[in-house]
Amino acid sequence: MTFSQGGNFEGGRVRRRGRAGGVAAGGGIVGLIALAIYLFTGQDLSPVLQGAQQGDGGGQVTEVGECTVEQANTDPVCRFSATLQSLDAYWATAVPQGVTFRAPGADEFTGGVSTGCGQASSATGPFYCPPDQRIYLDITFFETLQQQFGAQGGPLAEMYVYAHEYGHHVQNLTGVFDRADRSGGGAESDSVRVELQADCYAGMWAGAATETPRPGTDTPFLEPITAEQLAQALDAAAAVGDDHIQQQSGGGVNPDTWTHGSSEQRQRWFTTGYEQGSLAACDTFATDSL
Repeated sequence: MTFSQGGNFEGGRVRRRGRAGGVAAGGGIVGLIALAIYLFTGQDLSPVLQGAQQGDGGGQVTEVGECTVEQANTDPVCRFSATLQSLDAYWATAVPQGVTFRAPGADEFTGGVSTGCGQASSATGPFYCPPDQRIYLDITFFETLQQQFGAQGGPLAEMYVYAHEYGHHVQNLTGVFDRADRSGGGAESDSVRVELQADCYAGMWAGAATETPRPGTDTPFLEPITAEQLAQALDAAAAVGDDHIQQQSGGGVNPDTWTHGSSEQRQRWFTTGYEQGSLAACDTFATDSL
């Protein structure tokens, strides 16, 4: 996936947090448990952490500065920032009528970070935290995705992950998180439907990004997607399927424990969003069969 030539991408969209010197005040094991419960069940235990210091856990906080198009095409952190700007432009007009759009914050961290959902480590993987409406990730996650789960990698594979987490922000804005029962798992559960809808939303963005112009210009954010690049995104979706992760961990495949959907489901719903490009097509709660 290649950003179109012309102009630079503004800075300040992403905060970078250096390696934490320890667990942040108010974090610790309580914070880790709260985050784990939220990520796997959807139950928000952030009130448990009220009064805790929300910060970087002792690391230095900086902002990603202005990036050239070349940097956005080669540097993972600049790619993260530029992709978010593309997502901002797309979802500002794509959210349902009557929904007030506001862009999520974004943190790229190393080591650990304190969030409104609890204390996170690099092992947590990318996630969206509703209480503070921010996306968090350690860029090294993509190395793990390739080395441990066999993903091909590639720019669009990374962008798919960003767009998926951004999809959760859209769900937060539209009330999906409030309506869905994310306390359980299973192949037909609300937990899986939430995740597959975020995959579909990621596909919607990808399908439109080659036509969405950068603010103040007629230049689209991205050049046309090649078949190879699309395959990389679909491969990343398959790599984080519940069945694939269970297989890679050496256990048996058990659909009753799924919280994100199978590899096939994640690929199919991303493709649905990519090809149909509508919120109605991405309504995973309106179908009896996922």
